Amino acid sequence: QVQVVESGGGLVQPGGSLRLSCTASGIIFNFHTMGWYRQAPGKQREMVAEATSGGSTNYADTVEGRFTISRDNAKNKNTVNLQMNSLKPEDTAVYYCKAQLGARSFWGQGTQVTVSS
Repeated sequence: QVQVVESGGGLVQPGGSLRLSCTASGIIFNFHTMGWYRQAPGKQREMVAEATSGGSTNYADTVEGRFTISRDNAKNKNTVNLQMNSLKPEDTAVYYCKAQLGARSFWGQGTQVTVSS
């Protein structure tokens, strides 16, 4: 079965950095667009960053220049990372990883990121 598992969340001070990782199994990873989304309390889930199978990337305006998405398509890796720098309190949210191919999408369980002094 398909599994999407995030890791790397935690508590960080404003201005700090965190690196999130997501591993997907049970899918042909290279075919899927991989994305990071987040949901803050009381808000809708929003796209943070995406990396297509062809290597194109797309970022939300709020994180452009601070976050970097990268994917490792090597066999037995199937990993997408999100490097988050210059974190702000408004980046606090549960971060979710998504694998998408056409109309089918698979979500991870989420990992909490809290930016606070």
